[in-house]
Amino acid sequence: MTTSGKRAPLSGMTVIEMAGLGPGPFAGMMLADAGARVIRIQGRPSGPVSGPVDASHDPLSRGRIDIRLDLKKPGADETLLRIVESADALIEGYRPGVMERLGVGPDACLARNRRLVYGRMTGWGQSGPLARTAGHDINYIAISGALHAIGTRATPIPPLNLVGDFGGGGAMLAFGIVSALLHAARTGEGQVVDAAMSDGAAYLMAPFYARMANGEFRDARASNVLDGAAPHYGVYRCADGKFVGIGPLEPQFWAIFLQRLGLDEEPLLQQRNDRAQWPRLRSMLAKRFAQRTREEWCRIFDGQDACLAPVLSLAEAPAHPHNVARRTFVQVNGTHVPAPAPRFGLSDNAPAPPPVDDETAAALLFSEAGFSEEEFRALRQAGVVG
Repeated sequence: MTTSGKRAPLSGMTVIEMAGLGPGPFAGMMLADAGARVIRIQGRPSGPVSGPVDASHDPLSRGRIDIRLDLKKPGADETLLRIVESADALIEGYRPGVMERLGVGPDACLARNRRLVYGRMTGWGQSGPLARTAGHDINYIAISGALHAIGTRATPIPPLNLVGDFGGGGAMLAFGIVSALLHAARTGEGQVVDAAMSDGAAYLMAPFYARMANGEFRDARASNVLDGAAPHYGVYRCADGKFVGIGPLEPQFWAIFLQRLGLDEEPLLQQRNDRAQWPRLRSMLAKRFAQRTREEWCRIFDGQDACLAPVLSLAEAPAHPHNVARRTFVQVNGTHVPAPAPRFGLSDNAPAPPPVDDETAAALLFSEAGFSEEEFRALRQAGVVG
């Protein structure tokens, strides 16, 4: 959680996170960055889940207090239920039925804490014919229409795992948990939040389904304004092999764009609304961009309302002047990581601190949950608590 003296939006909230990979931790990071205290329970039924990234360099791990709890040990379920009694929310990302088999499903937890928000992160959701089958981001976005819409005419191209895991998954789960927390604050009633990446990916596609229904979007890749077909919304290679991204969609921005390119007197480029001309216009623009380096084009377009920006690598992005000015990236242990978003006017928006994993933090948590020192020592001796 934030170390700022100012009060962050979720200060005072306690979230239990069952350790996992990807979208669950992303939601936990969002909640921690917003001020929640996030207690991460390490000890998944299938084994350790710390992942391939060093937690001290992983923004998805920040803001956690790590507690090791072997959920297969006798008494582990009761231990977790006692911790849940004083929590505001719980996040889990196991397959449907796993938490129930461990004795800590939503019914058991809500029986102990009726205000609890129980967040469930899965690929396919808690119901439906695919609910209990394996999958990954590419599968979840495949059935939403999103994967079909992204790529070249010849083939879909996976957009990293942003659409399913993080946009349609973790971010939707965090939104659902905060929404349910607001409901619980008003009514005293907790509930289950069923966040499915397949649902979330479809939800993100809402604008395009709307445009298609209105006849404004073609159900084919690389045939629309925003999917790479239009010459005035796309990526162009420069003389040094680097790229710029352009998007002067509005006529006034297009006019400035052409003027800075030195092509404002070219009649063909005034016909951009004619789809039949798009290939010729794109070729013309490609030839012009190939004449200068990315840096040269950025200097030419600097400060202009022409909607051009350099396509930066992950290594380059933290040094961009705009990112530096807004502290879009921060350094943690010598590594640049993204800062929290969005910004809150009443807190300093500092990222939550690195994870804490020590006996003192564990002892304090168990004390807050009503465990005596003798009970805590007994749980450690039995191997329930690490």
